[in-house]
Amino acid sequence: MWILSPYKDALIDRDLVHRQTVASAVKNMALGVPGLGCEDTLIHLLNYVWPNIFETSTHVINAVMEAIEGMRVALGAAVVLNYCLQGLFHPARKVREVYWKIYKALYIGSQDALVAAYPVLEDVENNIFSRPELTMFI
Repeated sequence: MWILSPYKDALIDRDLVHRQTVASAVKNMALGVPGLGCEDTLIHLLNYVWPNIFETSTHVINAVMEAIEGMRVALGAAVVLNYCLQGLFHPARKVREVYWKIYKALYIGSQDALVAAYPVLEDVENNIFSRPELTMFI
């Protein structure tokens, strides 16, 4: 993990340009290693990328969103969804807007992969929530 130290330092730097540059680098790293067993390192980097979702600079926002999209490809949609679920129903509107933006991008990019990550709901009177096709394969 000592190789990641410059990336981690730049992701928590006060300078916007450093965070933007490293977010782009993280995106490229994530897109280069899907299926190679680097998931633990990518999750470690995602923990440093994620706090930057509340940035106000449009260039940093775009770089961070692209890094999260790269993580979606490398780690899978369910992992990113677990990060995203914490803020979808937050009391603050500004927080909700950011998390819903991430969720919508996740939904557009991996709609089919999210089905397995959704919670199982019990049927209630007239509402049937079961997914028998999915449970056959799990």
